[in-house]
Amino acid sequence: MADDDALKDHLRAALKRTQQNILWKLEGLSDRDLRLPRTPTGFNLLGAVKHIAQTEYTYLGETFSRPWPNPDELITSAQITADPQADWYATADESTEDILGFYARVRTFGDETIRELPLDAVGTVPHWPMVTASVTLGQIVVHLLIDITRHLGQIDIVREGIDGKAGLGEANPNLPEDHDWAAYTAKLTNLADGTR
Repeated sequence: MADDDALKDHLRAALKRTQQNILWKLEGLSDRDLRLPRTPTGFNLLGAVKHIAQTEYTYLGETFSRPWPNPDELITSAQITADPQADWYATADESTEDILGFYARVRTFGDETIRELPLDAVGTVPHWPMVTASVTLGQIVVHLLIDITRHLGQIDIVREGIDGKAGLGEANPNLPEDHDWAAYTAKLTNLADGTR
């Protein structure tokens, strides 16, 4: 049991760290910067957070039969049928504060699931094929960490492209200080072009 508790604490800490890094990447940006599509497929920072919040609820709520207290905040299957990207952008009626507030509540809700259930608790992922839909809490937390860390990588690149803010996180940027990034990128460009 002690090993399970230690693993659960480790997983909770990793998830919290990832969630905090996502929020750090949004700091200081205007509402327009958060909403503006940054890729040909429309990837935008605020939409990514909305998607991550919906995903975290689905995996740590619905999968384990824990209903969301305010169902009108969730994207429905009918909305996804009408617009397959409905969870990837904030509507005109949704403010940045709405999305971030929703994500804060989802994070608390999901953490309660992890805290209250054993890692071997069994749930059913509603949108997975029945042959793979039965999962344990431990499996789903690992799956969720992989999923949202992938999105954090997308957010990292987009944020760096907006204003140069880069790094692993506020407490540990994980980048050399006072580095000549222009010279470094010029060096890499020369290498890519086959010049010296």
